[in-house]
Amino acid sequence: MADCLFCKIIAGEIPSKPVAQSERAYAFYDISPQAPVHVLIIPREHITSADEVASAHGGIIDDLVLLAQEVVELEGVRESGYRLVMNVGIDGQMTVAHLHLHVLGGRQMEWPPG
Repeated sequence: MADCLFCKIIAGEIPSKPVAQSERAYAFYDISPQAPVHVLIIPREHITSADEVASAHGGIIDDLVLLAQEVVELEGVRESGYRLVMNVGIDGQMTVAHLHLHVLGGRQMEWPPG
């Protein structure tokens, strides 16, 4: 989508600091981190949210989680633990309408989140 922030990042129109990538997904540092490690993983294909994922997307969630496993290894938080989060909709605090997975780590996470 032409007006999607994350699509512009994937296209290289907006700079980002890469962490890892695969054929179907791209991981980069969040510009407003909520933890010492805060990486966003987005599919290269525009999908509005987790609520829009369908079987036609061919295992995109698997791809995001597999890339997250690479990210936590690279960031050194695999052993200590981390949080994977997908926000959906306004009440879910989704701020960019493009499916994305937050990888948070590097400190003890709060419960409940927030």
